[in-house]
Amino acid sequence: MAKILWNDQIVSEQEVKIGYEDRGYQFGDGIYEVIKIYNGDVFTATEHIDRLYASADKIQLVIPYTKDVLHKMIHELIETNEVQNGQIYLQVTRGTTPRQHNFPIPAVESVLTAYTKETTRPLDQLENGVKACFVEDIRWLRCDIKSLNLLGNVLAKQEAISKDCYEAILHRGETITEGSSSNMYGIKDGVLYTHPVSNLILNGITRHVILDCCKEVGLPVVEEAFTKQQALEMDEFIMSSTNAEVMPVISINGQAIGNAKRGEWTEKIQQAFEKKIPTSYKG
Repeated sequence: MAKILWNDQIVSEQEVKIGYEDRGYQFGDGIYEVIKIYNGDVFTATEHIDRLYASADKIQLVIPYTKDVLHKMIHELIETNEVQNGQIYLQVTRGTTPRQHNFPIPAVESVLTAYTKETTRPLDQLENGVKACFVEDIRWLRCDIKSLNLLGNVLAKQEAISKDCYEAILHRGETITEGSSSNMYGIKDGVLYTHPVSNLILNGITRHVILDCCKEVGLPVVEEAFTKQQALEMDEFIMSSTNAEVMPVISINGQAIGNAKRGEWTEKIQQAFEKKIPTSYKG
């Protein structure tokens, strides 16, 4: 049976006890990260942990461990569960305290939980692409914080699934922001376009990797918002996330993008991304 990281201890599932007044449960008052595991090693762990602490700072949440200690605990959890390929989910809430909307006075210790999960890479979809649809972005205005408040994302994803689509492409008015659980990119005339970093999108870790890959393959990048109509007119379209990696989108709202196949630039980015994946555990 898989072990769970609960605060600073690795325990069995039965030993984890989350209070019914935990603020993550009652208010969504917390933050999280999902980190990919390839060949027993965590991918871009430093960037994910840095973003976790940045999200914590933005909501005035204190993580009671240093980054180095958290890295060590995560690696111990992966080794304990003997995960080769999959993911680790990590969450920190503001803690358990009698219910009140304002922060606890005095402050209580935050609650950290993490678990691992074996998953396989979506190789067929990475080659053949997926379908997406437009969904109005009705979320709050601090999408840069990777918080537990995901109901807007959940509703958007469910709308996409109900339309037999893999992902929802969110838009505020006519402007594309991101996906319900991903970042979005369009390629037109040999240039990649993506929404600039702001409070309206989560600055994805895979997004950073993709922008580095673009430099390596000679694809110019313009961090500039584009519209729904421009999205439909792209030569190629990509979405990205920790688990989706560099995912080609071959149709939006039933309309083919390009030739409805993975494009040449997308494949080049995928190949550059592939070279960055750990081939063995480095410790």
